[in-house]
Amino acid sequence: MIHLKNSAQITAMKDAGRITGEALLLARDAVRPGVTTYEIDHIIRRYIEKCGATPTFLGYGGFPASACVSINDEVIHGIPSKNRILKEGDIVKIDTGATYRGYVGDSARTIPVGKVSAQAEKLIQVTRDSFWKGLEAVRIGNRLGDVGHAIDSVVTANGFSTVKRYVGHGIGTDMHEPPDVPNYGTPGRGIRLCAGLTIAIEPMVNVGGEGVRELPDGWTVKTSDGSLSAHYENTVALTSDGVIVLTEVEKGF
Repeated sequence: MIHLKNSAQITAMKDAGRITGEALLLARDAVRPGVTTYEIDHIIRRYIEKCGATPTFLGYGGFPASACVSINDEVIHGIPSKNRILKEGDIVKIDTGATYRGYVGDSARTIPVGKVSAQAEKLIQVTRDSFWKGLEAVRIGNRLGDVGHAIDSVVTANGFSTVKRYVGHGIGTDMHEPPDVPNYGTPGRGIRLCAGLTIAIEPMVNVGGEGVRELPDGWTVKTSDGSLSAHYENTVALTSDGVIVLTEVEKGF
């Protein structure tokens, strides 16, 4: 069942979204060669807890950290480690969430480590652009297929591939609520969008094919062909007055 939110609930979700977005900003500022993915996770956890919130990812389904930190061909769900050290030219995906007063914010960014290749720069930008193009289709009366089609169109127009095995999701008091929010679709198909809908839109984009594989650790997902992958996510709310991006705290990031 899809749980539509009233204005008071969306207001509560803004706080969770703000904390999540601010934690990602701190993580971005910490990204540089020589930093471990464990250190990034520690920064995120410390900030979320300082705000009186709970790291949503920690213990979720058994996940052992407060953030997923995935490098290069790792698509999502990378486990932070003291042994994973960022180096010049890497791209790092940081995905995290905060639960505050019963509501969840969920957001992800892909961050370059120092100077990266032109291809990596393009991948990061296209993934971000695809999110914002998809967001343009989040309008009362549109359908989920309109959103996914808009995202996928940007990705394929730039010669990249949209990951189809993993999708966005509804969000509220739980991190994952109905409906699924695919990053591909057919215009005019899928559920109709209405006021009160709160969803996490999160395109995952590969330089090569769309195929992915899960590692034996049970969490980390990599591209099947070893190509680079990027991820961009925000929690958004559709209201009668328009769309609110609940996890964006700095324009352009």
